[in-house]
Amino acid sequence: MKKTKLLLIGGGGHCNSVIDVIEQENRFQIVGIIDNPENLGKQVLGYPVIATDNQLAELYSKYQHAIVTVGQIKSSALRVRLYQQLKEIGYQLPVIISPMAYVSKHAQIGEGTVILHHALVNASANIGNNCIINSKALIEHDAHIHDHCHIATASVINGGVVVEANTFVGSNTTSVQGCRLHGFIKAGALAK
Repeated sequence: MKKTKLLLIGGGGHCNSVIDVIEQENRFQIVGIIDNPENLGKQVLGYPVIATDNQLAELYSKYQHAIVTVGQIKSSALRVRLYQQLKEIGYQLPVIISPMAYVSKHAQIGEGTVILHHALVNASANIGNNCIINSKALIEHDAHIHDHCHIATASVINGGVVVEANTFVGSNTTSVQGCRLHGFIKAGALAK
């Protein structure tokens, strides 16, 4: 089976986690990582840093698929900028789902979203574009996560919760059913 060639945009810690999921999923061939100029020639888990983001337009003639692998904690600004840059050039941003995650066939997942190991996305959940659903996160029925959100490790987004765009939900946060979340939610919070 011929694998689709894929560029990874960002070579930091989150990139390591996404590489592991991509390798497990076995649908894509990682052709290289795009990062800052000082990292050119370095490697991340054996994959080379081949270019900077100002070279994305010229790389598009060879590669048409990319995924943002920059993490998000305090601000989504960099992830949003990279996502928009990729879209303007014409790149396709696949959904990446760990084979060790469970995603209901009745859930909707937006482009460029990555769902990591042991996450669970239940029926009628709706996840927007360019989101991170991190390891062991639970997204319950009828939850709506808007674009450019990071739901961190072991967080619980209960039924009917709305997570507004650009929100970070810290590790081990539990949300009260039907609430609305926005901004920065610190780790271990009870969000209501």
